[in-house]
Amino acid sequence: MSEEQKGSRWGRWLVVGVLVAAGWGIVRGGGHLDPASSGASPAATTTTGSSPDGSAPSTAPSKPSTPASTAPSKPSGRYDPADYAAPVRRYAAEAGVDPQLLMAILYNESYKPHDPELERTWQRSKPDASFGIANMHRAAFDDTKPGRPFASRRWEELPDDRDLAIQAAAWHLHDLAGQLPARPAAPLNHDELLALGYNAGAGNMLAFARGVKVGSQAQSYLDRLHDNWAKSGTAVQ
Repeated sequence: MSEEQKGSRWGRWLVVGVLVAAGWGIVRGGGHLDPASSGASPAATTTTGSSPDGSAPSTAPSKPSTPASTAPSKPSGRYDPADYAAPVRRYAAEAGVDPQLLMAILYNESYKPHDPELERTWQRSKPDASFGIANMHRAAFDDTKPGRPFASRRWEELPDDRDLAIQAAAWHLHDLAGQLPARPAAPLNHDELLALGYNAGAGNMLAFARGVKVGSQAQSYLDRLHDNWAKSGTAVQ
């Protein structure tokens, strides 16, 4: 390899490094909750991020839908969750969840750059990082997929297939909903509890449903959900 080729290769890696340091450094504080800051009691906390608390997936899956989305699945340029309204509606219906909630989750999780190469570069230095536009962790994906239309897919595919990321998030919300009590004691509605479950894990969600006070980071996630709620409803109409 010539000196000129070596210089070009190192220049490209330097650009990637700068992008990762800048992009991820800015958004580092916006991720999923740690148990200590969620506001739930330690005994109630069993998971962090989007990982469920180990309970089995509920109900049998619907049959796979015929792809009909006009939005691109693969990443292409600037990311706007509203561009994926069609797959949000389709997979929300498949999983039996509220499409407005699913879209609002995508808006909440759009705080960081969703570029496949950046995500993989970050994951190499932080193996527990989440993947895809719905910021799903490996454990959550692997626990959600058995018996589902995407059962043969892999977590590593999420950055490159945004439809898959949306489908997995929809079914994860479905499983979280199956764990909620019929009459929660908390002053939070069904969608708020599911959003907290997606962000903080099923253990924290159930603690909040019992009336445990929501902590500052969980409240911040709820505040963003409320801010994104109206435009999410407009997007999926």
